[in-house]
Amino acid sequence: MESHSRPESFRLLFVCSGNTCRSPLACALVERELATLGWRAEVRSAGVGAVIGEPASEGTLRVGTRHGLDLSGHRSRLLDVELVEWADLIMVMSPAHLLRLAELDAAGKAALLDAFADGLQGEGDDAGMGVPDPFGGDDETYEETVHMLEELVTKALRRLEPILAL
Repeated sequence: MESHSRPESFRLLFVCSGNTCRSPLACALVERELATLGWRAEVRSAGVGAVIGEPASEGTLRVGTRHGLDLSGHRSRLLDVELVEWADLIMVMSPAHLLRLAELDAAGKAALLDAFADGLQGEGDDAGMGVPDPFGGDDETYEETVHMLEELVTKALRRLEPILAL
């Protein structure tokens, strides 16, 4: 089968720092929501400073299990030019991640997750606060993160509905 010039589905990339907490959780939440809605998209995650091949953090695995998300097979991946080129939209967890994407010439297709979810991308550098990194925190910190991500992912997908629900 020949490759198409246009991807068969929308490609969404989530980016955080180490790719062991926030972006894998966001990815798993989106995949679950897409399956529930019957929408199609490819979803991946990466980290701007990831050590390649690391599993999800212990806190991420625990909170994922409590929320019905299996992250046991996750292995961290470093953000690179190939992933940037693959993605149609890149959602990042903090303003610093946007800076790294600008270095990779991807600023035009990158947005802070919370700014995008609230329709504020392009409103200036102070639009969106990002999603705090729970790494090293207690289970309550990871719970706060997953609840925040659930809300933001749901809002973001609603904004993408015209593309994803085709």
